[in-house]
Amino acid sequence: MNSVLNKKVKLIDLGTIDYKEAWDYQTELFDQIVNVKIENRKAEGNDPEITDNYLIFCEHPHVYTLGKSGHPENLLINDEQLKEKEATFYKINRGGDITYHGPGQIVGYPILDLDNFFTDIHKYLRYLEEAIIRTLKEYGIEAGRIEGLTGVWIDYIERKNPRKICALGVKSSRWVTMHGFAFNVNADLNYFKNIVPCGIDDKAVTSLEQELGAPQDINEVKTKLKKHLTALFEMELYV
Repeated sequence: MNSVLNKKVKLIDLGTIDYKEAWDYQTELFDQIVNVKIENRKAEGNDPEITDNYLIFCEHPHVYTLGKSGHPENLLINDEQLKEKEATFYKINRGGDITYHGPGQIVGYPILDLDNFFTDIHKYLRYLEEAIIRTLKEYGIEAGRIEGLTGVWIDYIERKNPRKICALGVKSSRWVTMHGFAFNVNADLNYFKNIVPCGIDDKAVTSLEQELGAPQDINEVKTKLKKHLTALFEMELYV
């Protein structure tokens, strides 16, 4: 546990950015925090260096990513078809199976030292979900969780047509997190037809636009989401 808790979180909005470029940037920040923690442990008895925290928001051009425990066969198109759809594909180091990122989606990458907040990955994932759930409630949408599945779902109680609106996949080491969530706001849902989303073949995917019947102001959604993340994690966001 850190002797001095740093609840300040630097907000970085990268706009639209290539997936690999954002992944490299995440990794750089992640490694910096981990290295500080390693040096702090070596220097027992001295004043430890305070660890930083970051929250990255961005959108990606069309891309499919496969988690380390995922199944490649859940990508249903070949390299040639990927090119036709102007999409790319990466095997990456987060948990979970395959998912899609693209324009009209809020992708969030919290790079936090959980020693500054709480050392509980289960709680961390639930808080990310809860921030999305609270944001959706402001739009009159009742959303929640389905036991045994990560992410945020609509029609999660009766389950006549359960559909996922936000996917989660994270990595953590020494209580430092990276990767995060993908919240479908105005995303083109046709791209999900080229995969078995998150390895789940019997449930649908949706977006805020589809649920409300019109495109939404993505910056307004970000503002609401930031408010709920700030409250749940008791963080102090700054730019």
